[in-house]
Amino acid sequence: MIKNVFFVLSKYLSSFNIKDINQRIGAPMARRKRNQDNAATQPTQYDPLAGIACKIYNPLQPNDLARIVDAAKTVLQQTGIEVGESHCRDVFVNAGCRLDVDKNRIFIEPELVDKCLALASNRVILGGRDGDHFDLDLSGAKVYLGTGGAAVNIIDTDGKVRETTLADNYHIGRLCDTLQHIHFYMRPVVSRDLTNEQIDINQTYACLAATKKHVMTNCYDPSNVQKIRQMGEMLAGSAEAFDKKPPISMVAAITVSPLRYAMETVEVLDEAIKYDIPIVTSSAPQAGATAPASLAGTLVQIIAEQLSGIVYVNLQKPGFPLIIGCVPAQADLRTGAFVGGSAEFALLNAACGQLARYLDLPIYNSAGIADAKTPDAQLGSEKTMTTLLAAMSGSNYIHHSAGFLDSLMTVAYTQYVIDNDSNGQVMRALRGIDMSDEALAVQVIHDVCNGENHFLGHPHTLSLMHSEYDYPKLYDRKSRNDWKDDGSLDINARAKIYADDILAHHFPQVIPEEIDNQIREAFEILLPKSEMQPKS
Repeated sequence: MIKNVFFVLSKYLSSFNIKDINQRIGAPMARRKRNQDNAATQPTQYDPLAGIACKIYNPLQPNDLARIVDAAKTVLQQTGIEVGESHCRDVFVNAGCRLDVDKNRIFIEPELVDKCLALASNRVILGGRDGDHFDLDLSGAKVYLGTGGAAVNIIDTDGKVRETTLADNYHIGRLCDTLQHIHFYMRPVVSRDLTNEQIDINQTYACLAATKKHVMTNCYDPSNVQKIRQMGEMLAGSAEAFDKKPPISMVAAITVSPLRYAMETVEVLDEAIKYDIPIVTSSAPQAGATAPASLAGTLVQIIAEQLSGIVYVNLQKPGFPLIIGCVPAQADLRTGAFVGGSAEFALLNAACGQLARYLDLPIYNSAGIADAKTPDAQLGSEKTMTTLLAAMSGSNYIHHSAGFLDSLMTVAYTQYVIDNDSNGQVMRALRGIDMSDEALAVQVIHDVCNGENHFLGHPHTLSLMHSEYDYPKLYDRKSRNDWKDDGSLDINARAKIYADDILAHHFPQVIPEEIDNQIREAFEILLPKSEMQPKS
């Protein structure tokens, strides 16, 4: 049977004018291969599909959305949220919220939640630094994929695992600068070679020095928020330019689930509000551990936590550029371990994307986390499932989509390159199928069936070759013999070749030297300039 199939196929292919087809199709493909071989010398490309709107996956029924939001309002009204004695608590009390002093709990009435929802911004613009190419319009169902996390280990391209350093934030950033389907750069690793006093400013600088894509950072010390704003203004050119298209945003994990504010992080939030830096209020409950074991119950809790943040921020500055941060995960109830690469994780984050659309709020959530420790079949399955579902639900700012292994503990240089390809396939899926009259191709089918009887060399095929299809950098689509002739490399080995090339040669000058010198004079920058140049 197999021999018969190959016989028919060979007879069919033999009818083609192969020389003509190779001339017409092979030349563009050869140019593409040359571009890949010289990846480090190519200018950074932006993804024309970045920000495409998609809402084709809805894990919740329409009436489920109202039930979850109403239940979350009930939780805030009858259970409340724990808030220590602070400016934050005063804001709630002054707005009429009931306080249980003995339990440090604030109770928020549904009417106040609705009032603040009406005041909340439903669109947040985060700026890149290359015209409009890397701007993020967080609104509706527009989807962007990028990095994230706070890994403490990294796998170098030689396969060795070590602790993360400040320099890794820079080197990962310039690698991602070349990766088209990574739309933003969020600080990916903890600089374990720095002290707590050094880490905020230096991690932010290392990311900003690596790419013109939008940078999201965090802050441990509230006093550093003003300094980060100052650095951002130096890059933007003025305070007005920063406010129009902020090149920097921040994330603050203000809740310790269940329903308790982390007061030191709330102070960071307060400073971000004061200095007009767009910010994410992040909640990360684990179903079965720090949230109910039922997925619906986890959704109720995380929405309650996020609604409390909406109230708090909009009581102080209505319409502030706030992004709700829903990062629900789960605990493996057999061991208590964190799980990020599961169907339940994918469902929870997709449901949060749907709920954000229902509430008309920009959302930051998560996908691409894997519990696998190596780039194997488990890892590919976990990443694709979670990223595709979150993106198809219309989530706006999907972090963790590239680089991660080992349940958020580890990143790998090669994994960013592999995940870029996966992200490209996801973005292509979001675009869907063109149903224009031209795309239906009725006349093309007629012409081919009454002519050469194949489509490969037809002008219609050639015109769509680079627009209808996504071509991953690393995915192997060769014949087995060609694959063997090229060294029988698996995807990690191919990613290593690309990553090594970029890390050796791509050192983008994204901060003008004069501005860089001013930043180094204003702050204690510990990333040496020698680290930002090719090794001699």
